[in-house]
Amino acid sequence: MQKKVILLIVIVFFLAVGIYFGVSKKEAPAFSLAQVTRGNVSQEVSETGQVKKGEEINLGSKTAARIEKIYVKVGEEVKMGDVLAKLDTAQLQIQLRESSAALDLAKAQFNKLLAGASQEEIQVAQTAVDNAKTSLESARQNLKDVNASAAENLNAAYEDALNILDYAYLMADNSFKESDVFHRAYFSGNDQEGIRVRDNKTKIEEALLKIKTSLDTAKADSSQKNIDLALSETKNSLDEILDSLRFIREVCESQIYSNIVSSIDKTSLDTQKSYINTALTSVTNSQQTISLAKLTNESNINTAKSEVSKAEGVLKAAQDELSRVTASPRKEDVDLYQAKVKQAEAQVQLLEKQIEEATLRSPVLGQVTQIKKRVGEMAQPTLQDVVITLLPLAPFGIEADIYEEDVVKMAIGNPVDISLVAFPNQILKGKVVAIDPAEKLIEGVVYYKATIDFEEIPEGIKPGMTADVVIKTASKENVLTVPLSSIQNKEGKTIVEVLKGEKFEEREIEIGLKGSNDIVEVISGLEEGEKVTIR
Repeated sequence: MQKKVILLIVIVFFLAVGIYFGVSKKEAPAFSLAQVTRGNVSQEVSETGQVKKGEEINLGSKTAARIEKIYVKVGEEVKMGDVLAKLDTAQLQIQLRESSAALDLAKAQFNKLLAGASQEEIQVAQTAVDNAKTSLESARQNLKDVNASAAENLNAAYEDALNILDYAYLMADNSFKESDVFHRAYFSGNDQEGIRVRDNKTKIEEALLKIKTSLDTAKADSSQKNIDLALSETKNSLDEILDSLRFIREVCESQIYSNIVSSIDKTSLDTQKSYINTALTSVTNSQQTISLAKLTNESNINTAKSEVSKAEGVLKAAQDELSRVTASPRKEDVDLYQAKVKQAEAQVQLLEKQIEEATLRSPVLGQVTQIKKRVGEMAQPTLQDVVITLLPLAPFGIEADIYEEDVVKMAIGNPVDISLVAFPNQILKGKVVAIDPAEKLIEGVVYYKATIDFEEIPEGIKPGMTADVVIKTASKENVLTVPLSSIQNKEGKTIVEVLKGEKFEEREIEIGLKGSNDIVEVISGLEEGEKVTIR
């Protein structure tokens, strides 16, 4: 039993140790530290070439340009760097000024984006929002007023309608009474005329009852629907009454009753017809007034609603603009404007290089063998369009095909370290003396031929030997440096993480030359001795 307990304790111990080291391993930091130091930064292009026997070097233009001046003659000996000819750069100078202005504009726009909106711009946007809110409140209040006015106008029209219905009922009642008097006074007999008058009096009575029923309903519940129905019923009933009065009046002029019915009664009957006709006109006008009020109200309300909708749209647009103005720049916008700056910088550098290359200089110590152009003629950037031909005094040189991404870093005169397979223990020195302006396709990839001259030619060198060349395109000495892997790009800014005590802080820096050994020059933002993270 005691052995089992001891065995269990041992197992638990080793499990605990395993868990401890496992957790410790997981928590180990996924980065290392590098110190900011002073050193040299060099940018190099490495390639393999072949030794060639010294041949004539054809010099031409890298851009289409007019030859402004030629400084040498055929047979003249020249040293490396001597000016041979100059091309017209007037148009390039104009383009450079335009590109420089475009670069300044791109930088200004980028800086403005990073800085955000000014207080004046924010205030303008805020004022637009405040004004839009005021306009919306005004539009909404106007809609309330229009609705209230519409309801008031329509209610007034219906109130007038009730008065007109009362008047119509009164006229209808008078007409019934008048017809009853006529019936009893003149047509109480059972002759044809008496029967017809009695029937029309009954029609008037029935119409009067309909008017009263609809009027009573409208007064008991004065809804717009009931009043509309009462108007319609009253109009129809008044038409029936008017027809009946006209018939009774016609009977009064029949052969039998023409002299029996007094002229006063006839006039009275005509007056009743006139009253009914007036009541009918009033009812029709009331219906038209109500319809017009409804149409007018609908139009006014729709207009007011449209103004509210428009004011809401203006407010939404103003709020969106305020949000845009006060928002931090998006990463996409920062990347876009940063790309525009880089594009403008590249254009300026391209034109500056073209202006520099417009001065043809001798890449070697040699002799002018041919001058194929005259002042004023155009030079084209092709291998066939040669301006001046030189014969180098050095018997051997090296030709190397340089990848298009590397050739832009190079310039005539760049120093070169040369390693020949046949001379494994020697590092020979040389210089770039020519770079062909025309491209050369090798398996679909663009290259440019560069010619390199030896400063000292070793004994026993042969044409065709393989040469490894390291072209030193740029270098800086005694500058602050950090590893390339310590640099990050965030929102268009160059950032490093700097150790401060036990914490890290992000810091923006400005970098310069990027070396071929992944070491980068630091222009500002760091001090010697500080430590940065490498992730």
